[in-house]
Amino acid sequence: MKFTLGIEEEYQIIDPVSRELISHDQQIVTEAAKVLKDQVKAEMHQAVVEVGTHICQDITDARSQITHLRKSISGIANDLGFKIGAAGTHPFSKWEHQLITPNPRYDEIVTELQDTARSNLIFGLHVHVGMEDKEMAIHLVNALRYFLPHLYALSTNSPFWEGRNTGFKSFRSKVFDKFPRTGIPGIFENYAQYENYVNVLVKTKCIDNPKKIWWDIRVHPFFPTLEVRICDVPLTVNETVCISAIIQALVAKLYNLRRHNLNFMNYHRALINENKWRASRYGIDGKMIDFGKESEVETRLLMLELLEFIDDVVDDLGSRKEIEYIHQMLKNGTGADRQLEIFKQTNDLTKVVDYITEQTILGL
Repeated sequence: MKFTLGIEEEYQIIDPVSRELISHDQQIVTEAAKVLKDQVKAEMHQAVVEVGTHICQDITDARSQITHLRKSISGIANDLGFKIGAAGTHPFSKWEHQLITPNPRYDEIVTELQDTARSNLIFGLHVHVGMEDKEMAIHLVNALRYFLPHLYALSTNSPFWEGRNTGFKSFRSKVFDKFPRTGIPGIFENYAQYENYVNVLVKTKCIDNPKKIWWDIRVHPFFPTLEVRICDVPLTVNETVCISAIIQALVAKLYNLRRHNLNFMNYHRALINENKWRASRYGIDGKMIDFGKESEVETRLLMLELLEFIDDVVDDLGSRKEIEYIHQMLKNGTGADRQLEIFKQTNDLTKVVDYITEQTILGL
């Protein structure tokens, strides 16, 4: 198995003077499409640009592609008088002031979801891992759910919302929770059971296609991948690459266990949600529940246990160096921790925005 990767990131478009989110009237997408083709697209809000890699053969390829995409979009934005930022929420811009991109699909979503959709001014990281076998993909999604709070804690990068320190390391998921069909999915015994669920939703006009199932992890409805969607978009390329490499390694590890008829314990969604809430609130600085021991454990220690769990697959994947960057993340703090530190030093959210835009292009 190759365990190919695909990575999508959503960037903020920022006015370099006011530091507010600003509509780029699709100028960035139009210009970027000339060189990046279908790797760049508009999102529902006009202050958002989404990029996606081609299929990446390994993590080195993924790093190269994400670096190229960030550098390209940043350069085009600068030429047009904008900056880009990679953070799960903007520190102070208000969703009420943001324009919606004219598009029949977005019009339909806004008509149905109303202010839930209009206020969904958030920015995420989506990581795809190649998996042709749908039955295996469903099994892996079931098992991977346990690790979603760990990945989420590492990615936390949205402590501010509409000018307030929310007290959360990631407020992004609190915003997204208002959407239907979000969060940690339940367990599906097999792919047929999942297909039946989708068919019922389509038949009863809850959705018109399975892309409107926005869970934190899903078997992708059109690509031969499973997709992890829980993460805030990280500040830096190094963080995106590290988290993507860990996701790939988890898939490889759980796949190997399954191939050897060894199953990872499937936990109830209600239990996993307890850890997701803790990850959202405290990031890597809190405690999460070790369900096997039925006790609280420092989240940082759970991260080290996670590294041990995947250790036997990372060399085959060629990702040890990328994964070891987690030690820097544990030392320096997540994007949320660093944003909060800048605010503590300056008491100025425009300085936080400046930090976000600097970190987004760090090392490119």
